[in-house]
Amino acid sequence: MKSAQSRKSVKSSRINLDRTRARVWALQILYQWDVVNNKDSLSEMFEDVLLTRKISNVRIPYIKRIVSELDDQRELIDVALNEVLQNWRLERLSVIDRSILRIAALEMLCFPDIPPKVSILEGVRLAELYGGNESPGFVNGVLDALMPRVK
Repeated sequence: MKSAQSRKSVKSSRINLDRTRARVWALQILYQWDVVNNKDSLSEMFEDVLLTRKISNVRIPYIKRIVSELDDQRELIDVALNEVLQNWRLERLSVIDRSILRIAALEMLCFPDIPPKVSILEGVRLAELYGGNESPGFVNGVLDALMPRVK
């Protein structure tokens, strides 16, 4: 028989895995929005994706949270990122790096239930998987510079 703490640990691990995979979906949606048609809201883009792709029901709430908050807070996030980017402007970054930074910065600045270090780690992991050779270090540096702004 598993102990209560063991069951809690397994449940916590599952939630973290689902959030990690939700971030990947959010990255795809944000990338598509940025490249194809950034006139629609991210939430509308997400609804279109739901019509054509099979996404686990347990991941949908966190994806929805990310895209709806980015719709509402994108300007604030972009200003914060532009303030910490040294010798760069957000619009000059690759779409992947920009999208990863937006997701991680959103979590850091607007999701108090997600520890900022987790957001940084997840951003770096996304950069390792989907970015260029320099992306992980770049993403890490930008998000570290953003850390003092986290309340």
